[in-house]
Amino acid sequence: MYILEKAALIGIMAVLPLSAWGAEDKNPQNKPAAGQVTAAPVVSSPAKVVYKPPLRGTPAGRVGGGTRGATERESFSLLVLAPDHIGYTVREQPCLYWYISKPTTLPVEVTLIERNGVKPALEKVIKGPEHGGIQSVCLADHGVTLRRDVQYKWFVGLVTDADQRSKDILAGGIISLIAPAPALTEKLKEDASGTAATSAYAEDGLWYDALDTISRMINAAPERKDLRTQRNALLEQVGLGETTKFEMR
Repeated sequence: MYILEKAALIGIMAVLPLSAWGAEDKNPQNKPAAGQVTAAPVVSSPAKVVYKPPLRGTPAGRVGGGTRGATERESFSLLVLAPDHIGYTVREQPCLYWYISKPTTLPVEVTLIERNGVKPALEKVIKGPEHGGIQSVCLADHGVTLRRDVQYKWFVGLVTDADQRSKDILAGGIISLIAPAPALTEKLKEDASGTAATSAYAEDGLWYDALDTISRMINAAPERKDLRTQRNALLEQVGLGETTKFEMR
């Protein structure tokens, strides 16, 4: 299944302790006098999403990736969009995000395995992306459900040679499902899918949920640069600034 390099990555991770104008005012007292200069409306920038890493123990959780040669002609930057520590979620079937710097015809293998497990919960080969940038795979699409308080290692790998899997280009992270805090549940009653929800997840240390929420908003409104700016700020906070350069080109 996996040999050499992937086995090494798994071994490493095993020990490592995301206005418009109002209606016209019909009250003439509120209208400017003739010749009076009115100030332009102030358009506020979206509030920066601040991710607060959880204080839950082991500090490391992202390994692999970087720029690697896939063939004599091609090289890629492959990264999982995970923090450099264990990332948390309150969703049993979260989406996992990753980044590749350019399109590829090489197959991509996505693997999810319990930290001390032997058989993967997910091991799926998918078609290489037709466009570079941020990609995703959702566990619900593959019938995979996380178990609470269990750490999972997940990998994205470019299969450069099906006969020599040690040549795979790999990146990996760690994810764990936890119970939501009561305060978070209250906040999400008002906004479960917007920018307020993104901030609530980020402030609660729920990396995967914050990233997924803002990414879904971007997918629904790709023309909104303010949302991309928010996601970029989130990614930069965990050392994933390379992806932001691609996004803002």
